[in-house]
Amino acid sequence: MNAKKQFGQNFLTDPRIPCRIVELSGVGPEDCVIEIGPGHGILTRELAARALRVAAVEIDSDLVPELREKFADAPNVSITEGDFLQTDVKALANGLSGGKRVCVCANIPYYITSPIILKLLEERECVRSFTVMVQKEFAERLCAKKGSSDYSSLTVLCSYYASVKKLFAVPAGCFTPRPKVDSAVIRLDLYDTPAVFPKDEKLFLELIRSAFAYRRKTFFNCVQSTHGARFSKQEIAQAFEKASIAPSVRGEELDIFDICRLSDALSE
Repeated sequence: MNAKKQFGQNFLTDPRIPCRIVELSGVGPEDCVIEIGPGHGILTRELAARALRVAAVEIDSDLVPELREKFADAPNVSITEGDFLQTDVKALANGLSGGKRVCVCANIPYYITSPIILKLLEERECVRSFTVMVQKEFAERLCAKKGSSDYSSLTVLCSYYASVKKLFAVPAGCFTPRPKVDSAVIRLDLYDTPAVFPKDEKLFLELIRSAFAYRRKTFFNCVQSTHGARFSKQEIAQAFEKASIAPSVRGEELDIFDICRLSDALSE
């Protein structure tokens, strides 16, 4: 199993892990699944045994022929060569399921974890859930509680679109080549409707980013730094008061409901 550094490849070798991933993903016989980066197909095989259809997207052209040969006897599996970040997920999902929302499963390369998570959140209209293996520290960030050092803008953003759950840890020894850090499997179930309903969603999303733009600053100063051209200091102060948020708090002390209240107060 020759891994390519440019693709961040670490191949799963412990057959117990794919079984647990598929079992805890909730994928069933009526589900269609997109797999990102199937590698040598150890997870693909488990998905094929449980799901209605599986579309695996592999960026490594050297692995594609091997995968197509390996799954030639599996009519419910299709192998596509390509970069998932450049893939039209909506078209792929519609072709796979005929318009029904799909599930996603993947062992994500560490270096593109955030872009893939953000892409899947953007494609929430056609994705029902995604169960992915990520770096352990990244999983802890997504599941972090407000007030902790791991709490981040991505934590808040994910909580807007989905419920997030850490399923289990995966030791580095389950891979070849062995990574320098442990991994964890997380599952995100996309909401049919968002957790909150801001009056101005664009402003709301901007404020989420603002809250963590300068971690040493108070949230009030962050908002003033990023939105001072749009709102006066007095307007920001009045919005904080109306939202019942103390000017001295920092971004990591706020949850999605706090930020939504401030966004609505500023929108008025």
